[in-house]
Amino acid sequence: MADEIGVGLVGYAFMGAAHSQAWRTVHHAFDVPLTPRRVVLCGRDAAAAEAAAAKLGWAAFETDWRRVVDDDEVGLVDICTPGDTHAEIALAALDAGKHVLCEKPLANTVAEAEAMADAAAAAAERGVRSMVAFNYRRVPALAFARSLVAQGRLGVIRHVRAQYLQDWIVDPAFPLVWRLQKDKAGSGALGDLGAHLVDLAQFLTGSRISGVSAVTETFVRERPLVTSSSGLAASAGASLGEVTVDDAALFTARFASGALGSFEATRFAAGRKNSMRIEVNGSAGSLAFDFEAMNELHFHDHTLDPADAGFRRILVTEPAHPYVGAWWPPGHGLGYEHTFTHEVRDFLVALGEGSDPAPSFADGLRVQRVLDAVERSAAADSAWTVVPN
Repeated sequence: MADEIGVGLVGYAFMGAAHSQAWRTVHHAFDVPLTPRRVVLCGRDAAAAEAAAAKLGWAAFETDWRRVVDDDEVGLVDICTPGDTHAEIALAALDAGKHVLCEKPLANTVAEAEAMADAAAAAAERGVRSMVAFNYRRVPALAFARSLVAQGRLGVIRHVRAQYLQDWIVDPAFPLVWRLQKDKAGSGALGDLGAHLVDLAQFLTGSRISGVSAVTETFVRERPLVTSSSGLAASAGASLGEVTVDDAALFTARFASGALGSFEATRFAAGRKNSMRIEVNGSAGSLAFDFEAMNELHFHDHTLDPADAGFRRILVTEPAHPYVGAWWPPGHGLGYEHTFTHEVRDFLVALGEGSDPAPSFADGLRVQRVLDAVERSAAADSAWTVVPN
């Protein structure tokens, strides 16, 4: 029987629920060296945290994350809070010798991300590991796409084009939730959605983004203040508050390898709920992925006779595909929730091996520097902006 590791979860809403399912499921699907024990869930509201702990299967609840970090039964802290609290919690947990899984984007600022990456590197020398939770890396089709690029099947990468489209704030009456406030979220569609695109582009190509030219826009600049305890409702005639983040971000990019990229992230694409697409073109082939068909990868082999060439659909449900062998018979597709199970599986395997998990806090910092460069470029009338290495 695998050894146990106690997990403390900070935050219990959307991401906290997704992570809870992953911690509950991972050792049933995969042979992992450590069996997670859900020790404690933390939230600021005692009644809500107690209810979430009971519903999501955590043994206890807390209202102060510091008590989670100080709990001797907790060996791993999972951070699923808004971005303004990531750095403080992660730094304290690493200092206390606790492994850390932190939701994306890593932080709200480059300075915070740098401090977190430095602390993670120092902690790794003591055997304390950390990982940033870019779950889309764990979509089997995208993990398989990365293997095709690494094998040279696409040749020299020339282009990356990526879109992440949602529509949940198209209605101007939608309330001013925390994701629309810069002091809590760091940025809007850029950090919420664009961070995924930046990480995937760098992951798939194996090359970092070295410069950007960007525009951002806030289409609805004032929204009703939240008046309910749920945080998702505003009363008729409610006072308005300022939206301080972007609603949409578009930017072109150059990779250190010489490839060119185009990126679009918006929460104003009416009719698009969670449409994430990425295409990579190389000298020897291309691949294309659409999350709305997440079990499929489209691949074009440009080395074939033109009479036989063209994009072909690969159904990524075979046991030989990444992660898939742990689940169902071929042809039985996986879903969004499985990406989080794959994420914690990889983290637990790294902990068992004593190896560095990926994406690391250093990877998260690289994404943060791109996001920062996008914001600086947009503020300077789309001026070309170098991303520090």
